[in-house]
Amino acid sequence: MGSGKKEKIAKLSVAATPSSPKMFPNENVVVGSKLDEILSIQNDPGKLDSMTVQQLRTALRKVGASSKGRKQELVSALKTILEGEIDGEKPPVNEKESSDEPLSDPISLPKCKRSETKEKEVVDETLEVDIDIKTVKQSKSVESSDICGKKRTIKRKVAAETASIHVEVSQEVNESAYEKEPWTRFAHKKPQKGWVAYNPKTMRPPLTRDTNVVKLMSWNVNGLRALLKLEGFSALELAQREDFDVLCLQETKLQEKDVEPVRDLLKGYDNSFWTCSIAKPGYSGTSIVSRIKPLSVRYGLGIANHDAEGRVVTAEFDSFYLLCVYVPNSGDGLRRLSYRITEWDPALSQYMKELEKSKPVILTGDLNCAHQEIDIYNPAGNKRSAGFTIEERESFEKNFLSEGFVDTFRKQHPDVVGYTYWGYRHGGRKTNRGWRLDYFLVSGSIADRVHDSFILPDVSGSDHCPIGLVIKC
Repeated sequence: MGSGKKEKIAKLSVAATPSSPKMFPNENVVVGSKLDEILSIQNDPGKLDSMTVQQLRTALRKVGASSKGRKQELVSALKTILEGEIDGEKPPVNEKESSDEPLSDPISLPKCKRSETKEKEVVDETLEVDIDIKTVKQSKSVESSDICGKKRTIKRKVAAETASIHVEVSQEVNESAYEKEPWTRFAHKKPQKGWVAYNPKTMRPPLTRDTNVVKLMSWNVNGLRALLKLEGFSALELAQREDFDVLCLQETKLQEKDVEPVRDLLKGYDNSFWTCSIAKPGYSGTSIVSRIKPLSVRYGLGIANHDAEGRVVTAEFDSFYLLCVYVPNSGDGLRRLSYRITEWDPALSQYMKELEKSKPVILTGDLNCAHQEIDIYNPAGNKRSAGFTIEERESFEKNFLSEGFVDTFRKQHPDVVGYTYWGYRHGGRKTNRGWRLDYFLVSGSIADRVHDSFILPDVSGSDHCPIGLVIKC
């Protein structure tokens, strides 16, 4: 706008007709002092084919992997691990891949308690976990309890001179739980003492009925049209489950002609505001969908160079400004890193500070930055990956946190490992190897009014999951 040229921002405001009511296990652990043996296999891959099934199973256990299957499957699994194919996924650049993951409903599992084995005799023994229990001449029966409290009898083999015990210990129940609720798995390659995995079932504080709040949600949907076509998905179902007041969407990838049909699917929310990319149709795009009518709506930052990709929508409400933002990814080879840290971040920060002069600001969206090591599964392996470079992290600190804006999730959960993005390539969701790229930042003046800042890792359909903020009015 400062150049005198007419600003071109694709934008559309629509008002819908109300028609329905509102609605610890550690990973990659090498057992004992056998690291040299594992490395020797890595240096001589041909050695795998000559190993016995038992040797392959032992090697897999030493790196914390499953040891079940036939020999060829065991060889394949060990090769995959040694080649590093299960390392943390880097966030995609440019256009993200399409998801083939089916949607699944969260499943509640009964709580089980693990009981320690009680023995009548104490013998100087070396305990070794073994999958196969072999028949021996001499055995002892020891009564114990399994992880759900059911009594069972385990037979122990005791040699005449060496007291070496081989006990079959099954982790099938734990693994089954992780398969159904993978976000409960603690996954981090460099964990610190006191860190725990985020679990929304136990970490979301209850809300009393007499508390007056506004509930905001945000979600990078990675293509709204594709998401809505997935069988069984309904944006209305999410609204009924969470009863949010405002939903912010990023990476909608819509064109103006697509907005009207999508709006009809979001019944019960009477106001929706969309901005689309004019630089590259079907790319980027943000939206605010609300059942509360805002006082005003703005599109972009007011700077033509930054506003052609449809990355910002601002809605003004009675007590705050709400910004829905999709921050540019630094890209393949970090080609947009300079633009990101020297132009975009400072411009967004300045825009927020100007708004803050009249009322508090809430910024939400995909900010494309894992701020600290706790926010990414594999920090050491992604030092020069877009989203975790030191330049981006310092820019995040300088332009937002140092300016007085508060990371609400980290304030509420200082030692919690919670991710909002998982790459598709290596099934990151299944192993909970992800990144926290999505945020609610608020002005410091209203930080104490935040009741809950949460993540919904059980909601699939995108490579990101929704996040939410409950703030007291």
